[in-house]
Formats: sequence, C-alpha cells, structure tokens
Amino acid sequence: MATFAQYLKHYLKKFWKFFWYDDSLLSWIVNVVIAFVTIRYMVYPLLGLVLGTSYPIVAVVSESMQHNLHNEMICGQQFDEFKESLDSYWNTCGLWYEQRNITKAQFANFKFNQGFNKGDVIILWRANPKNIELGDILIFQSNRPQPIIHRVVKISTEGDVIYYQTKGDHNSNSITGVYGETAITADRILGKGMVRIPYLGWIKIVFVELLRPVGIVIER
Repeated sequence: MATFAQYLKHYLKKFWKFFWYDDSLLSWIVNVVIAFVTIRYMVYPLLGLVLGTSYPIVAVVSESMQHNLHNEMICGQQFDEFKESLDSYWNTCGLWYEQRNITKAQFANFKFNQGFNKGDVIILWRANPKNIELGDILIFQSNRPQPIIHRVVKISTEGDVIYYQTKGDHNSNSITGVYGETAITADRILGKGMVRIPYLGWIKIVFVELLRPVGIVIER
C-alpha cells in the first residue's frame, strides 16, 4: 500500500512534468500565474527591502518624460518633425529651466538627461533629504491614482520642512494644485530613479490595455 509520501512524490513529479514540458494552454496559464505570484509576493518585496523603497521597480505608463514628439507636441509646442537630441530639446524647452536658474550645462549632467520613454522600467532607490539633488528623478504620490515619476527642478526649505518641485521633461510646466508637484514633501516621496531598462514595461502596459474592455481603467 502506497504511503502518503509516495503519493505526494508521484503527484509532484506529474506537476513538474506538466509545468515544464506540457505545451497546453492550461500549462501556459499556470506558468504565468506562478510567475506573477513569485514576482509579486517574493521577488518584489525582497527588492523593496534591499533598495529601501516600497516601489523598487516601476513601469513608465505616460509620455511625460520623453524627449520626442507625442501628438506632435513637446513642452507645449507643436512640430511636424523634431530631432531627438539634447541640443534640440534645450532649444525648445530650455527657456523654462533658464528662468529657474538651471543651465544647459547643469541639465547635461543630470541623470537621465535624455529623459526616458513610455514602456521603460525604472529601478528605484530609497530617497531622503540627504540623497535628493537637483535633477534627480523622483517617484511620488500625487492627486492621481498612480504615482508620478518626474525630475526635481527646485529644492526649497520653509522652517524645518523641505519642499521639492518636479516637472516632466516633456511637459510645458509643473503640475499645480493640491497634491501637485510644486511642493512635494518627504512623506509623499516613494523613491528616486537609478537605472533605466528600455521597453520592459510594455508587458504591464499591454496587459492593462487588454483589461480595459472589461471595465478596468488606468488614469494617466
């Protein structure tokens, strides 16, 4: 008579074969589910612990940091064509920064000075007043459902409170209003961008787009 251990070993071997070698749709679905659970509940929290942020990896879901045209626009100006380079970007958008005492030379030394694109993945690191500098990329809570990831354009202090202003490189101005990005406090900051991985975020974006017909809407 087979023991419980033998039954368990038998079914584990069957599952292993099904998981790794079966070409059926069900096997593929199980693979996707297990991969999601592993990443979401094991890899992601571990990364968060190591990197010191509850958002260790984010997918960029908007065009607000791009240095190219979106809907034929960049920095509030319309073009038929636009050459993507730091010189072209500064000739179009630089006046906004110069009016706030940020020079082209300073911008050229900023991290991600070429911006980044919708569909990119950004790996974050813990952020605090000791390591946030002008030009850094912050991810923070706003008045929108999803966090925003934009560039620091101003750091100011009132009493003991430090305020950060950010702006999307592609945008014409900072987002104003309550929980906008003109006076971000430390409690709203989730991390700072350290590494960019191009295109990997499209997996999430495509998945979200596929869910739209069943009523799930992501505000951008």
